[in-house]
Amino acid sequence: MFTQVKELYASLGVDVELALAAMAKTPISLHCWQGDDVVGFETGAGALGSGLAVTGNYPGKARSIDELRQDLEQVLSLLPGAHRLNLHAIYGDFGGEAVDRDAIELKHFQGWIDWAKQQGIGMDFNPSNFSHPLADDGLTLSSPDEGKRDFWIEHCKRSRKIAAAMGEQLGSAAVTNVWIPDGMKDMPADRQSYRQRLSDSLDEVFSEKLDTAHNIDAVECKLFGIGSESMVVGSHEFYMGYAMKNQTALCLDAGHFHPTEGIADKISSVLMYVPELLLHVSRGVRWDSDHVVLFDDQTQQIMQELVRCDALPRTHIGLDFFDASINRIAAWAIGTRAAQKSLLLALLEPREKLRAAELSGDYTTRLALLEQAKSLPWSVVWEEFCKRNNVPGEMALLDSVKSYEASVLSGRH
Repeated sequence: MFTQVKELYASLGVDVELALAAMAKTPISLHCWQGDDVVGFETGAGALGSGLAVTGNYPGKARSIDELRQDLEQVLSLLPGAHRLNLHAIYGDFGGEAVDRDAIELKHFQGWIDWAKQQGIGMDFNPSNFSHPLADDGLTLSSPDEGKRDFWIEHCKRSRKIAAAMGEQLGSAAVTNVWIPDGMKDMPADRQSYRQRLSDSLDEVFSEKLDTAHNIDAVECKLFGIGSESMVVGSHEFYMGYAMKNQTALCLDAGHFHPTEGIADKISSVLMYVPELLLHVSRGVRWDSDHVVLFDDQTQQIMQELVRCDALPRTHIGLDFFDASINRIAAWAIGTRAAQKSLLLALLEPREKLRAAELSGDYTTRLALLEQAKSLPWSVVWEEFCKRNNVPGEMALLDSVKSYEASVLSGRH
C-alpha cells in the first residue's frame, strides 16, 4: 500500500521520501514539566505559583529525577524521529541541598547532560522565574525592587551559561527561553516604567555574548495570565520589538494570544525581522490553560506555515502543556505525535501546484487542491514513518501506554 501511496503523491508532484527525510531531521523539544506537574526537584519545592496551574491528580507522576528520566525514555520509545529535552532550571539535581535560583551551577545539570548524551538527544533550557518567594508579588525582572531584579538577573545569567555548556557538550545549540510572569491583576498607573525596567534587565542578562553554536537566546511574550489580567509586562509588542532590536529568537506560544487568534499567521511576518523562531505548541481552551496538543486545525496551520515559508531550518519546535487529568505518558506521546502528524501533513502538500495556481490567479484550483490534500492517504505515510523508526503505530500506541502504566506507574504511591 505504501508504494501505491507514494505513486499517488508523486502524481501531484510530492516526493514522499523527501517528506520523510525532513521529518527525521526535525526534532520536537519535549517539555520535562509534563511528567511531574511543574514541581521540579528543588529542596522543599512548594506549590506551583505565579499564575500557573495544573489540574488533575492522575496517579503515577514522577517523584524523582530517576523516575522522570524513566518516563521520558518510555515516551521517546513511542515517538518516531529524533527529539530533544526542554528542561527548566527547577529540575536540577541538587542532591538534597538547598540551592537558590541565583546559585545554580553546571554541576546541578551535568547528570541531565550525560543522560541526554546516552539517549542521543539535544537539550534546551529555561530559567525558572516563578513559584518562588521573590516572585510572590508577580514581578521579577521588571520589579521596582532592585534587589529582586538583581536576583532574577543573576538566575537568568547562570541559566544561559548552563545552556551553553549543554549545547557545547551535546554538539547542538540549546535554546534558552526567557519567560517571566510579571504583570498586574488590576490597571497599572505606569506601564512604561515596568517595561523599561524589563528591557534594562534583559540587556544585563544578555550582556555576555555566548557562542550561538552553543546557545540561542529567546524571549517569550504573553497576552495575560491569572493574576496579570490587566497588564503583562512582556507583551507581544514588547518582545517583538526587543527581539528585532537585539536579534534574539522570538518565542510564540500558541496559548499566549486571544482565544481566536492563531500564531500561524504571525510566522511569515516575524521571520522577516528576527533571526530564529521558537514555537511553544500548546492548546489554550478559553485561556492559556495548556491542554494536550491535538491534530487539529490550529496545529496543522502552524506546521503548514513553517513548511510553506521554508522556515524549518530557522525554527525550534517545542511543546508546552501540562495535563495531570490523564496518564502523563499518554499526554506526552499523543501531543508530540499530533505535532508530528501535523508537520507530515504539511510536508505532503502539493506546494508547487498550489503556488503555481495562486500565482496564475487560479484560486479555484488552489481551493480544490487544498481540500484534496486533506483526504489523501497521509496516514499510510505516517504508519510507514513509525515502522521505520521501530515505534508503535496509531492502533498500538494506547496498548504501549497501558502496559507501562500497569508495570511501572501503578507502583508509585
